[in-house]
Amino acid sequence: MKDFEVYSSLKVPKNSKIIVRLDGRAFHKLARDLDLIKPYDERFYQVMAKVCEDLFKEFSPLFAYTFSDEISLLFDKLPFDGRIEKLNSVIASFTASSFVINYNVSFRKPPAFDSRIIPIAEEDILKYFKWRQDESWRNCVNSYGISYLKNNYSNSEANDKINGMKLNEIHELLFENNINLNDIETYKKRGIGIYRKNKKIEGFNKKENKNQISYRSHVYIDWELPIFNEKFFREIKVIK
Repeated sequence: MKDFEVYSSLKVPKNSKIIVRLDGRAFHKLARDLDLIKPYDERFYQVMAKVCEDLFKEFSPLFAYTFSDEISLLFDKLPFDGRIEKLNSVIASFTASSFVINYNVSFRKPPAFDSRIIPIAEEDILKYFKWRQDESWRNCVNSYGISYLKNNYSNSEANDKINGMKLNEIHELLFENNINLNDIETYKKRGIGIYRKNKKIEGFNKKENKNQISYRSHVYIDWELPIFNEKFFREIKVIK
């Protein structure tokens, strides 16, 4: 009966880099059920960051990036021997389980994430994450824009007004009404990054009877990401 399984032997080519992108399923309904604070709910983002940390510790990607209900994981060493069926199913289910555990509330409907695999060349890694960070910025502007309009108009009027508005027009509308997006927290504009970072540890070497400094790698959650550039990804050893 094993022969009846679809795609069970389909694998990512060896020595390939891939991105696994996860998206929350119907999270607009989940946001209503959880009564999330708009435009940004701090607890939701704390949970998403913790989910990424759990993913990092479980599957050892090179880099994780999240904004809104989206997570991108960059791999160079592939779990499950690169089996696509396993990568998509296990990582998505682990993400949903981590989300439930870290939120620790009663959900009306079980949350779920979908998963897709994106093969990527070394030279396209920066382009990919820059693309997603640009989307994070668009999401930020639109979220603040619709939140402002709904505080001043009915839902239908607010939706009508924002439809067709360009990003710079929404930005200008907010600025004219004393909402300066330059002043908001960095993670709302640029997302959250998770990667390995060396921590300086000072100790005493009893054998040599002297103080000693060593460095230990740990999973680091970066709430103050720069605008993505080549220098940043080289410094965290994501690209060579």
